[in-house]
Amino acid sequence: MQETTILRTSDLAKELGVHVNTIRLYEASGFLSPVPRGSNGYRCYSPIHLEQARLTHLVLRWPYVGDKQPLIALVQSAANGDPGMAMEFAYQYMAQIRVERTYAESALEFLERWAAGHTMDISSHPMRIREAAAHLNVSVDMLRNWERNGLLTVPRDPANEYRLYGSTEFGRLRVIRMLVRCGFSLMAILQMLQQIDSGNTNNLRDALNVSHDTKFVAVIADRWLTSLLELEQRTQQIIAQIGRMIEMFYQQ
Repeated sequence: MQETTILRTSDLAKELGVHVNTIRLYEASGFLSPVPRGSNGYRCYSPIHLEQARLTHLVLRWPYVGDKQPLIALVQSAANGDPGMAMEFAYQYMAQIRVERTYAESALEFLERWAAGHTMDISSHPMRIREAAAHLNVSVDMLRNWERNGLLTVPRDPANEYRLYGSTEFGRLRVIRMLVRCGFSLMAILQMLQQIDSGNTNNLRDALNVSHDTKFVAVIADRWLTSLLELEQRTQQIIAQIGRMIEMFYQQ
């Protein structure tokens, strides 16, 4: 494609597999550099606009990790003629994803240790729910929510039916708390715990991936570790795309 090529809105939309209104939205949002108009009033896109639109489509496609604003700043930097800044944002985003992966991997190692039968908590006496919440530094509502969602069953005091949390419950709760804090969904955790409760402690990482019947995954946390790996791969594509755009700027 020659640098003098003039492209229409429909050309960009067809190349990216999106509606023409999506391309117009990219332009209105400042994700493309200013687009000149022909004598007939039609937009005259260049190959650089196509690459900017390609970058936008790649960067802002759901899902993504954390705040969307740095990703918006990334594509706007490229549109404003500063692909170097866009590259910095891309590597910052890569670092963020890798931090999330580190947290997730640590949580999985904690899980595997517990599943192997190692004691994870020593409590001198059974605790009621408020004392248990303070012991774990979580809220009472969180403990009730996890129980309500089937993540654990808490034994009751036969004298008064109050919940009594012992070392067995605390070990399980520490695993649940760490997985939740590291981004895994309650559905994924429940599926994994059900597998453990059935006596199967193999492939627990796979058990944390909730299968869906449709291509649209409503909860990214249902496939958290897999999603992080996919996002890291996409970020590599983003970096490569910015690299191509930098080469195009030098060829002008």
